[in-house]
Amino acid sequence: MSFVPTTYEEWKHCITVKCAIPLTPDYVQERITAMTDEQDLHTQKFIDQWGQAHHEQTLAWFKQA
Repeated sequence: MSFVPTTYEEWKHCITVKCAIPLTPDYVQERITAMTDEQDLHTQKFIDQWGQAHHEQTLAWFKQA
């Protein structure tokens, strides 16, 4: 069973603790740039797998970070 975060704090825990990825300004900006490019193959796969609503929420969390 997979866990899908529903709050910013859950998402941040997944990124920084479970995945051990520091939310540095450079990393956050890279992800925002990639996730706003709907022509990007990884972004398309993300939307296909998780749906448009989760994509928008994840992008909002990166902007919040």
